[in-house]
Amino acid sequence: MAWPYANGPLHLGHVAGCYLPPDIQYRYERAKGRRVLMVSGSDEHGTPITVTAEREGISPKDVVDRFHAINTQALADLGCAWFEHVDRRGVEFGGALFNRTTDPAHADRVRSNVTMLDASGLFDRQSTPQFFEVHEEGGRFLPDRYVEGTCPACEAEDARGDQCDACGATYESVELSNPRSKMNPERTIEVRDTEHLFYRLDRFQETLESFAGASSSRWKSNVRAMTKQWLDMGLRPRAVTRDLAWGIPVPFEDEDWDGKCVYVWFEAVQGYLTCAQIWAERHAKEHTMAHEAWKAWWCVDDDGNSPRHLYFLGKDNIPFHTVIWPAIVLGMNMAASGHDQPSLPGPGELALPHDLPAMEYLMLSGGQFSKSRKHAVWLPSFLEHHDPDTLRYYLSINMPENHDTDFTWDDFVEKVNTELIAAFGNFAHRVLTLTVKLRQADLGELSDWDQPEAWSKDVQAWHAQHEAVEASLERHRFKEALRGVMNVAQQGNGVVQRAAPWVALKPDATADVRAEAFAGLALAARMLRGIAITIQPFLPAAAQRLWSMQGHQGDVSEVHWDDAVDMQASIAISTDDPTPLFERLDLSAILEREGHVATSQSDGDQSEVGGVKGSRRTKKKETKNMDREGISTIDFEQFMAVELRVATVKDVEEHPNADRLWVVRLDDGSEGGRTICAGLRDVYTAEDLLGLQVIVVANLAPRKLRGVMSEGMMLAADDENGCVRLLTVADAIQNGSRVR
Repeated sequence: MAWPYANGPLHLGHVAGCYLPPDIQYRYERAKGRRVLMVSGSDEHGTPITVTAEREGISPKDVVDRFHAINTQALADLGCAWFEHVDRRGVEFGGALFNRTTDPAHADRVRSNVTMLDASGLFDRQSTPQFFEVHEEGGRFLPDRYVEGTCPACEAEDARGDQCDACGATYESVELSNPRSKMNPERTIEVRDTEHLFYRLDRFQETLESFAGASSSRWKSNVRAMTKQWLDMGLRPRAVTRDLAWGIPVPFEDEDWDGKCVYVWFEAVQGYLTCAQIWAERHAKEHTMAHEAWKAWWCVDDDGNSPRHLYFLGKDNIPFHTVIWPAIVLGMNMAASGHDQPSLPGPGELALPHDLPAMEYLMLSGGQFSKSRKHAVWLPSFLEHHDPDTLRYYLSINMPENHDTDFTWDDFVEKVNTELIAAFGNFAHRVLTLTVKLRQADLGELSDWDQPEAWSKDVQAWHAQHEAVEASLERHRFKEALRGVMNVAQQGNGVVQRAAPWVALKPDATADVRAEAFAGLALAARMLRGIAITIQPFLPAAAQRLWSMQGHQGDVSEVHWDDAVDMQASIAISTDDPTPLFERLDLSAILEREGHVATSQSDGDQSEVGGVKGSRRTKKKETKNMDREGISTIDFEQFMAVELRVATVKDVEEHPNADRLWVVRLDDGSEGGRTICAGLRDVYTAEDLLGLQVIVVANLAPRKLRGVMSEGMMLAADDENGCVRLLTVADAIQNGSRVR
């Protein structure tokens, strides 16, 4: 799991993209009875932390200590299950460790790895130009985050030293116009040369291409595309040190390396390995392999089988985990074996990543969540007011698996009230309440009426849905899996509705009516028990409450996944006082409080409280009709206001400032044609696009996308499973033709 940066509180974008998915996967893997070790921790080095410390007049350690405590508590409150422990089944089954990169044990291992890689000739020493801040005490080199200036691409002022927030361009800090020190703008800065270590990524080009090719069948399209793009550009040596006092010092005795630290990108990714080693060392006395226990989780076995490493992260971190981290692993294998050339790992060597279920972005008001711009809904504040499982449900069902999704308060309330409560919560309460009434009517226990063969078609449909949920989780399709669990709840509601046990509870009900009705209720109770098991990875607290209300002992997280459809399991519900699993949400009350939960410094609509889309109360007549899948309806006049026209692709170029955009020039029948920026580089090659007749939204207001004006939108279909296809016409037609 990607390591959260300890320079501020976590927001919902972090949770949806990096931290909820691995918790769901971890809980599922354990429920399946598998061995699983979860490793992660706080990323506590780097310039954002030192900038925060200097701004507040405190030490970097004070900053990371504060936010490590805040974030670990928030993740615990969210119900995450991967803080340090050994699996109840025994240490050989794994456990978890949430560590810190400031842990001396991590730092020692990183220094050892740097020394080993250097001895193997995998570093170059190069001088690079860098800004230097001059002052009476001698001055200092300024890392990129310490420099601001005018963007060389779009000329926006106050651009950061490595990337422009306005247009998205990336560059070297020395390319800025009108550069100045971020912390001391009044001081003089000048360009000086400084020496650094560069890791020889270029030496691993062919091996990484082989690795990516062998892995592509299981990787998501965004992972394949971004990895291919990096490899196609050709790998070059990359700096692994920087001039900074806060970090892991370069382990060389030469005084020229004083004041230089290992670059955070190079040391933080090593945390996946060091964390497993530290966990094994702490619990070595419980394991037959003692201090070498980490190798069971990290090394290829004697038969050539690799451990199954899953990396959960946001899309912006993909290349670090498919190119850079694998290159480091290959380098450590080379150094350990003494080989001159890299090769794919063999027995006894460190394994490469198996899969990376990388997420797209959860957006806020159509814009990206951002710590630096304070455009966020903060997790600690959110959890002060809401049941953690309502958030887990919303982020799971709205998870940005294949495309960006958007958070709004009205959508959150809508999904909790009309899906989570109306379907799942209502089903649970109906079954529990009717079972209590059965007992109170002296009609025996529910198990006395258990006849699943009388409802065999419903049993088959339920078991088929259970298999589908499992298949979805095996492919890390969390949204699809949770929707499947909710389908079981809806199916169970249908069983209760058709069985009508309230009719059978009447004194004059016949024996046949009671037999069929209570057999249906018994099946519904079995389904409810199964839901408690299968929904546990998603909603652990609610699953445990339901498990206990059903009269079962122990922790539902310890129940095997396959037991969810055990037709011999007990359904003797013992509670006499069933309570609702969730409380309905009041949107107006949330919006009154929202300013304390969501803040924004964007230029969005300020009539929205805190600048958050969905926070403004609207009149009833403006409310859109929604079906249960969340699709809004519009009237015919609204549809006709969208002008769709046919256009032919005439030219395709790479966007200069965006890795996933094509700049597409089209003939739409107008005199000059139009230019559209299209996020299709991971789907279509330039050759694929040339000559296509496509459908464009012709009256969409033009806007700049990372410095290039985009004049419309090309229509495409997305099945949310990685398949995207442009809409075209069946036969050639004149450019500019209106689509009606």
